[in-house]
Amino acid sequence: MGKVGIIGVGQSAFVRGYPGSIRELVFEGFKEAMKDADIAVKDIDASIVCSAPEYDKQRSPAGVFAEYLGLTPQPTFYLESLCSSSSTGLKTAYALIQSGLHDVVAVIGFQKMSEISSAESQERMGRGADIQWESPFGTMMPAYYAMYARAHMEKYGTSPEDLALIRVKAATYGQINEKAVYRKPVTLEQFSDPESPMSGPVASPLRVGDCCANADGSSCLIVANEEKAKAFSKKPVWILGIGAASTAVNLAGRDLFTGLTVAEQAGEQAYKMAGVTPKDIHVAEVHDCFTIAEMMAYENLGFAKPGEGKELIRAKETYKEGSIPINVDGGLLSKGHPIGATGGSQIRTIVLQLRGEAGDMQVKDPEIGLVHNIGGVGLYGNVTILGR
Repeated sequence: MGKVGIIGVGQSAFVRGYPGSIRELVFEGFKEAMKDADIAVKDIDASIVCSAPEYDKQRSPAGVFAEYLGLTPQPTFYLESLCSSSSTGLKTAYALIQSGLHDVVAVIGFQKMSEISSAESQERMGRGADIQWESPFGTMMPAYYAMYARAHMEKYGTSPEDLALIRVKAATYGQINEKAVYRKPVTLEQFSDPESPMSGPVASPLRVGDCCANADGSSCLIVANEEKAKAFSKKPVWILGIGAASTAVNLAGRDLFTGLTVAEQAGEQAYKMAGVTPKDIHVAEVHDCFTIAEMMAYENLGFAKPGEGKELIRAKETYKEGSIPINVDGGLLSKGHPIGATGGSQIRTIVLQLRGEAGDMQVKDPEIGLVHNIGGVGLYGNVTILGR
């Protein structure tokens, strides 16, 4: 089989309350990706729309967007895997292209979370768990990840300060990312200051500063087969490896002391397919919906041994100048988390890094990048490895 490349990337600004319609929101990411790829709408022969439908007021939005963006009569598909929807969309586009069914596919991710209240949003997140056996007891996303945080602290001696250091790093880069929703500096002292919003309790041991924020946003990836990628683009970024896994939806079926097994399994698949190891990765985006999620990603992806992720952040090895720069666009903690758009945004960041176009966030001369995107509380895991 030939290679599959990404020839265009786009993203709207992530904001707390987008004033326009979902059509207009999606157009912002699509417009940027089309300009980046320098192609016409007629060159796209299929589209994949990705979101978490429980937040959408529009039923079957794929058809609505295809019409609005001029992507008819080409086929359009609607796909969801919770927070990992648009990286699952990239895997699906890869498969459609490798099968020979399509040559150029647009992967569109979006979420307009401000259409419902914060309480409604939390209730829908709770329904991402098993509605028969788990979510009726009131479990919500912060509580689930708090259990993982408590297990990590119990087993490895990780401290709340270690987690706070991850948010400090995120804010360092969020300040220089014009697409991010949260662009203020964060200091370690704020986590111990009772007057600071960052220190407010959410689900012990997680505080406000340990949690990402809901946001409205869209992302778009233009994916092409090798022939089209080379014809259209001077700097295609190639998909080297893709891994995906799932696990038991109920936490009673898991071992909380091992981190997110889907990340570990998806990572192993992606490394094997790409023919690389964790030491070969020059820059990464990981799914930091909570600070503990980034800490677990360090270890599940092989950047640190189990329990030693805290040493990476303490030594600033995951900063831009470190041995394994991670989330140097601010991550979800600074950018915000418009569920269906998040994976596409992460992939966009790595594509820009590999093309040397990340501006102030640019890592020195990276050749291989990794994206780790998690759906739900580790229910779905996607790992994508990209190379220039």
